[in-house]
Amino acid sequence: MRPVRSFQKGSELSDKGADVELARQHIYQGDCVQLLDAVEKGSVDLVFADPPFNIGYKYDVYDDKQQAEDYLNWCRRWIQGVFEALKPNGTFWLAIGDEFAAELKIEAQRTGFHCRSWVIWYYTFGVNCVNGFSRSHTHLFHFVKDKTDFTFNRFNPQIRVKSARQLVYADGRANPNGRLPDNTWITRPQDAPLSFSPNHDTWYFARVAGTFKEREGFHGCQMPEQLLGRIVRASSHPQDLVLDPFAGSGTTLCVAKKLGRQWMGFELSEEYARYIQQRLANTRVGDPLDGAADPIQSAPSTANGKRRGKSFDEQTDQAVIAAYQSAGQGYPADYILCNPDLNKSFISACKELGLGGSAVIWNRYLLRLRKAGKLPKALRRPEAIPVERLGYCAAASEVAWRLLEIDYRKSLDDILCTPEFAGEFDRLAAQYGPSDSGSNGIELYRRAALATRKSMKSARKLAAERLSDWPARKRLSKLPIDAAQQRLPNTAGVFVLCHEGSSIFACDAENMREQLQSMLEVAGWQALQPDSILYAEQDAESVSNYGLKACIIEQERPLLNLDGWTASTTTLAS
Repeated sequence: MRPVRSFQKGSELSDKGADVELARQHIYQGDCVQLLDAVEKGSVDLVFADPPFNIGYKYDVYDDKQQAEDYLNWCRRWIQGVFEALKPNGTFWLAIGDEFAAELKIEAQRTGFHCRSWVIWYYTFGVNCVNGFSRSHTHLFHFVKDKTDFTFNRFNPQIRVKSARQLVYADGRANPNGRLPDNTWITRPQDAPLSFSPNHDTWYFARVAGTFKEREGFHGCQMPEQLLGRIVRASSHPQDLVLDPFAGSGTTLCVAKKLGRQWMGFELSEEYARYIQQRLANTRVGDPLDGAADPIQSAPSTANGKRRGKSFDEQTDQAVIAAYQSAGQGYPADYILCNPDLNKSFISACKELGLGGSAVIWNRYLLRLRKAGKLPKALRRPEAIPVERLGYCAAASEVAWRLLEIDYRKSLDDILCTPEFAGEFDRLAAQYGPSDSGSNGIELYRRAALATRKSMKSARKLAAERLSDWPARKRLSKLPIDAAQQRLPNTAGVFVLCHEGSSIFACDAENMREQLQSMLEVAGWQALQPDSILYAEQDAESVSNYGLKACIIEQERPLLNLDGWTASTTTLAS
């Protein structure tokens, strides 16, 4: 576990006396105003701040009962620091109580932020008041630096909600990914059970009470992970940098890590910072968020919608098959999902035939017909991708698939069938793909992902049957990244990119040195800051790179490799 790095007032950042620079994937103990000033200007994608509310709460070291003007002066300083740390298209979310909500909204706008939304977080287990109504909400302000250029992932299925077509009418042609939440003011669910929804601008998430399983115990103001998950997913992309200047119980940082974001946190209390570090050490990229994804799943249902019947019929089958035949040019169904032009033609044909639904419905139905053996036999096969070319694209597509697997919780078929998801996959893959991928890069990345899925299945079987006693750790050699670019063997094998002792990505290659050199020319891989590699050459015992890769992934658990490589290899020797 990394040591907590301290920030001494009036001095440089120090770690056991050694000067260091602010680094990602670290929690820093110190004053947030000074730490924000030390952050590289314009480097952060998303800031979530849950500062003290100045209501007299008993923190470890912070005085939460200041004069109003002193509190506001302090807030002006750290809000200015947030503004300077964010990228020009960055986003700032602020959680604050009633007492200073209006004042801090004005201060943020004076700094230069634009308010996109004023969300009310309604929670159960509210604070009881003697001479007033019980406190059961917190204000969540959504600010951006640029009114026209900011991140809002409206297609992410994890921030969308089910539509009336799904909930009430059981319409099989409804978009399975739902719709964006409404912007509607509502009252408490007990007072208006027919109108309440946790997905409007009043958000309903249970406060993390002392008896809750997800309560960490060392901090009294713990935010629920599902609430932070919605914010992180909506306002950042995978591998973006998320900063929390008031780390507290560490929830923002753990959620960012789980969702494949880079993270950085500040915390004034030395004790809290140590606990946060321990919590982060026990958190893995891709872990599910704590708490119920649906915050009212245990509440009695008030809807009596229609029961879902059969979505399609034989007539629909024939119409989708006709669209496939007219637009697919004889290629197999999988290739139509990989080739954007063919997929657009297929979708247009479905529209012209008057089929109800949308692109995602028609693409899914196409795969369903293929699996049922109802599609005509393909007359053409796409041109084979050269092995060396496939290798370069496979690494990029695997990272893109892994990041969306974490962020969207969707399968590869779901990703390729949904044009918006496929577009995000293409964007991510291009960040890690070869610089000369050209106009057909999208098709290559999607096809490489399908090839990877097929390879994983055979690799798991091979690793389980023929490599069960392969002692991976004993066979892995290590090289610093600079030396590796010159000394890594020009042979087939598997190498693992590492950063500060943590494994990032295991890559199989026909020529390890050439592939490593090619990857390190790409900005996406450079941003991961690899400082060393582990590697093993392919030999007669390992039979194939895929089996070797499955064994190494089982041992090293790299952050950005798919879990599917190890689904059947848990019995490998340690």
